[in-house]
Amino acid sequence: MESVFEPIQRLHHFAWRCRDAAETQAFYEGILGLPLTHVIRAETVPSTGECCPYVHLFFRLEDGSSIAFFDLGDDQLAEPSPNTPAWVNHLALKVGSLASLDRAKVALEAAGVEVLGVTDHGFVRSIYFFDPNGIRLELTVDMEDEVSENGIIEARRMMEAWCREKQARREEAPRAVVEGGECA
Repeated sequence: MESVFEPIQRLHHFAWRCRDAAETQAFYEGILGLPLTHVIRAETVPSTGECCPYVHLFFRLEDGSSIAFFDLGDDQLAEPSPNTPAWVNHLALKVGSLASLDRAKVALEAAGVEVLGVTDHGFVRSIYFFDPNGIRLELTVDMEDEVSENGIIEARRMMEAWCREKQARREEAPRAVVEGGECA
């Protein structure tokens, strides 16, 4: 597949709503070590002109990208999607080594954060936890140096197989959700 766009260089920022700017800063800067680099304070939304007082926080990652948050001043969390399990939507952040991943797990648990994992996904190993806003985060370490041409071919093959199987299931019967998430 060829894109009509010039290559996208990297993530600039990804933004969510947060309940409380100070609580979010304490977690991302104090626990995860991401420096608060920018704050925008406004009464109206520049892109839409809507009146909505807010503060927009940016926490920088080592590669220059950022995780950003909007505190709308009402102490409300973003509501989870009612049709999506809590484990689906998450932000995965890369660390440099298994030792770094292990140290992060220890530090998070010492700060009172419940951590799931280390989970072995083959090409990465990961831990999972939630921030104070209910956002699921993943810290992950690559277990392979780089993506190979064979890896890309295999990913596309698996994607095509998934699409065929999904279509076949749709034609057979609507998928039933199993209590407790167990597969039948």
